[in-house]
Amino acid sequence: MRNGAPSVSDAPSIQRTGGERVASVDLGDAELERVVTEGMRASEELLLGELNRGEDFLVEHVRHLADAGGKRFRPMFAMLSAQFGPRPRADEVITAATVIELTHLATLYHDDVMDEADMRRGVESANSRWSNSLAILSGDYLFATASSLLARLGADTVAHFAKTFGELVTGQMRESIGCPDGADEVEHYLQVIREKTGVLIGSAGYLGALHAGADDKTVAALARYGGLVGLVFQIVDDIIDIASDSAQSGKTPGTDLREGVFTLPVLYALREEGPVGDRLREILVGPITDDDLLAEALDLLERSTGPQRALALVRDLMDEADGVIADLPDIPAKAALRRVAEYTVERVG
Repeated sequence: MRNGAPSVSDAPSIQRTGGERVASVDLGDAELERVVTEGMRASEELLLGELNRGEDFLVEHVRHLADAGGKRFRPMFAMLSAQFGPRPRADEVITAATVIELTHLATLYHDDVMDEADMRRGVESANSRWSNSLAILSGDYLFATASSLLARLGADTVAHFAKTFGELVTGQMRESIGCPDGADEVEHYLQVIREKTGVLIGSAGYLGALHAGADDKTVAALARYGGLVGLVFQIVDDIIDIASDSAQSGKTPGTDLREGVFTLPVLYALREEGPVGDRLREILVGPITDDDLLAEALDLLERSTGPQRALALVRDLMDEADGVIADLPDIPAKAALRRVAEYTVERVG
């Protein structure tokens, strides 16, 4: 179960234009797009400025995934959340958004080591290109860089982020240890993605709104909305992972199955009655190392009801998220929050 939202051509992203990174978004409002793009550009400049510090060998490694691309969804979510406060363009908003993205990048380095992944964002993963040790150290340096920026934001933000980071680690440990005997595997999966994916997007909403001066109720709503959107994105990512090739997703299909990690569509498929479910229960008894067996498992999963059941839960989560922000002011950013969540769901119908 990989960390983060899926790679989609029509989703919010940062793209290179003439050597400069600029935001490419469709938020449904030209002025909002301009403001958010401006903020994302400032965050990107701060991020790259921080990563360019230090020895050349250090810069090469810590910029590897940043240079590979990515949607920069978390900074964008922070910028959208900031629109609900009186100071949406505050420097603290930019700094907080950059802290979130640096932390996300750091978790990707560590995640790839634990997954023994070969690809990330369509390029060779850091652990595959260099070594596990250098990938881990690169992630550690990114955490250190994020901590340095955090110090600018005050003790309350540091305390919030300490809790956030603790949840990220808890989620990774929960996944690594596995579901306890007798526990519900679907509930275990959902708790893992709340902690591994949802918490950081929720933190983007929290910090963006907080540092823009929004009231406590609004800050809490945007944090909750971000957490739910994180669940949606991760579940959809897991659905796509069992049915896409590496050119589409930027990752190696079936990575989780190779590691013996069963995501939501897989867990639902394993509960299915009939020949498809029976065969999957025969195959999926642990990590899959045989390529032919992996291909068979992926084919069976596509034919199962697992992806459809997972998508039904996604739609329930979308309804819940919509209710969370229902009482927020009807400004363009509110409609945009709904639009960016819907992009992902539209990919799978």
